[in-house]
Amino acid sequence: MAEPGTRAPEAAADRGWRLRHLPVLVVASVLLAALAGVAGGMARGADGALGAVAGVAVTALSYTLTTVVLAWADARDPQLVLPFGLGLYIAKMTLLGGVMVVVGSTGWPGLIPFCLGIAAGVVVWTGVHIWWLATVHARRVHN
Repeated sequence: MAEPGTRAPEAAADRGWRLRHLPVLVVASVLLAALAGVAGGMARGADGALGAVAGVAVTALSYTLTTVVLAWADARDPQLVLPFGLGLYIAKMTLLGGVMVVVGSTGWPGLIPFCLGIAAGVVVWTGVHIWWLATVHARRVHN
């Protein structure tokens, strides 16, 4: 187990490594939101477009918040990552569940595109993150 406050020399020298991937992932999410808006609009009109874009936005905001909070916790002490990560996960899933129940009870026609936007956001964010780790980050580490 790591001692509190200990750092690998490379990580301490490069403080930006924790957030370096974030701009690429946000750009991918913005592009996906534009495509989702068009697809949702074609399928269900304005409500579908709004729902699809909102779904992608919820996913992107959720992952961005997690990235920033965990980077902050890791910069303070690596042993803070687990409690902050679990606490944030519980808070986000509780909030998302509440939003889904409230929105679902309204009969809003954009609900299905909203759900599909969330799913697409997860797939794209995860895929782009894997691509970034396997290509961009791997080149940095091996050079």
